[in-house]
Amino acid sequence: MLEKSKVLTQVQNSGIVAVVRGNSKEEAYQTAKACIKGGVSSIELAFTAPNADQVIGKLNEEYADDENVLIGAGTVLDAPTARIAIIAGARYIVSPSFSEEVAKMCNLYTIPYIPGCMTPTDIQNALTFGSEIVKLFPGSIVGSSMVSELHGPFPQVKIMVTGGVTLANLPEWFDKGAKIVGVGGQMVGPAAHGDFEKVTENARVFKEQLDRILSDQVLA
Repeated sequence: MLEKSKVLTQVQNSGIVAVVRGNSKEEAYQTAKACIKGGVSSIELAFTAPNADQVIGKLNEEYADDENVLIGAGTVLDAPTARIAIIAGARYIVSPSFSEEVAKMCNLYTIPYIPGCMTPTDIQNALTFGSEIVKLFPGSIVGSSMVSELHGPFPQVKIMVTGGVTLANLPEWFDKGAKIVGVGGQMVGPAAHGDFEKVTENARVFKEQLDRILSDQVLA
């Protein structure tokens, strides 16, 4: 198992986390595979998908020899679910909100916890309980300026923006200081109709756009 620090570094370096849901175990599994094929290899497998823990286990087994692939669990609302995800092999845990009990469970197993935060109070609580990356959610509501404003009182926080991230606004999020984005429907939406090839194409386009953004930041 990767050390917590290495997982955190790998999540941040990935730049994009694919938020994978699904109406069935097979749909979630195929969607995750399609994202990985397209170059987005950090997966947040949401526990709204049926048998999400089994999908996490299956993906970890299949990609055991691929160091670039990182499978995490999303929509984790309580400590028992977090433990199930961790036992299944989730390398990190993501929630839509902050939970002290989930934070404690993740700390017990030295697994990174990325909680959803919308206010400075949320972020302070998350940092207090050991989170090094927080999920600014929903991004479509708070807007990109929230990222730079939060870095005033919390310069140390690494922000992953989820909700409302598109190809068009991707540069803006990173320009404002986001370290990572979580992308759901804009990337994986076609999976609902069984079009996993389109999911792969979408992932590839997002990854190419990210690479250009990061390259421009280095040159700036």
